[in-house]
Amino acid sequence: MYKRAQQAELLLRLSEPRKTIQVLSGPRQVGKSTVLKQIIKEITVPYLLVSADDVSKDEQSWISEVWSRARAEMKILGSDEYLLIIDEVHKIFNWSEAIKKEWDSDTFNDVNIKVVLSGSSRLLLKDGLTESLAGRYELIRMPHWSLQEMSDAFNIDVDHYVYYGGYPGSATFIHNENRWKKYIKDSIIAPAIESDILMTKLIYKPQLIKQLFELGCSYSGEEISLTKLLGQLQDAGNVTTLAGYLDVLRESHLLCGMQKYANDIARKYNSIPKMMVYNTALMSALSDFSFEKAYTSPKAWGRWVESAVGAHLLNMAEENNYKIYYWRERNDEVDFVVVSQRNCIAIEVKSGRRTTNKGLSVFSDKFKPIHSIVVGSGGVPLEKFLTWDISKLF
Repeated sequence: MYKRAQQAELLLRLSEPRKTIQVLSGPRQVGKSTVLKQIIKEITVPYLLVSADDVSKDEQSWISEVWSRARAEMKILGSDEYLLIIDEVHKIFNWSEAIKKEWDSDTFNDVNIKVVLSGSSRLLLKDGLTESLAGRYELIRMPHWSLQEMSDAFNIDVDHYVYYGGYPGSATFIHNENRWKKYIKDSIIAPAIESDILMTKLIYKPQLIKQLFELGCSYSGEEISLTKLLGQLQDAGNVTTLAGYLDVLRESHLLCGMQKYANDIARKYNSIPKMMVYNTALMSALSDFSFEKAYTSPKAWGRWVESAVGAHLLNMAEENNYKIYYWRERNDEVDFVVVSQRNCIAIEVKSGRRTTNKGLSVFSDKFKPIHSIVVGSGGVPLEKFLTWDISKLF
């Protein structure tokens, strides 16, 4: 079974003295539960692994009961250390308050129970952690799978990765495209929207956020104003509502609207957003293009390649503390501007024949990036760039 880097990171933290709650955070179907199963096979201390999947959301006492069982087993075994793992913890109402109460009790009484939490809803985890558990936890972020991981685990090449994206559970279906698309829609997109988002946030127009997600995925790699988007949506709404829903989709690591790079902060946030998926599988599953049709259509394939580069950058942004923008001035443009500590890197993606790249030179003259990079034709090969940790360039 393939082991992601986060598995080793979690093992290392669990080998340290008890200090903080470890939280596995990431979107659906990236392997959080698999990491937990791998962990218990390698540890030597007694443990209890439970899931809140089948527990009523109002049964807050369940957390206290599980914790009490862990304390009892620790005493009976005469162990000086114990590991409690709670998966899908976000499904319990007010879960963070219950966790805080039990964790603080153990801390006060010197009970050495280490705790790992995980959940499929980044939104609920984030809200609970920031509201109740501040100072008591550390995050281990699990992004969508990279090209390197999909290649190592499933022998997927760069072109298939660009189209089929980085969901490990779907890898065995890529030779049956209709089945693959149904899997992505039914097992990833539907629960991500209907469970993780609609059950987490107060969404007044559920149909609107679903339509926004689908339309946003179809525009991945393109700039489109929220006003224009609104005109294509069936459900009534306004630009402010759309902007809020786009933020929710970004927090869920599904879809974001990148802002235009500018020295003026106000100009950044008032700019036309450029849609970008966090995983190209989302774009492909909702499109009318098959892999063969997309791959043999230069203009369409260019958007897929640009979206793959964007997804690669987005999935590392939070962990490496950088922000991503695009830039355009009249007919000059740069696909991605990566910003960290007041320095920036300009990235232009070329998927077809090499053409004059005036936008990159115009941007370089104006903003003095520390690196200007062409990805694809005549530049860094796409398969190589998709293995880069861009933060090392700062």
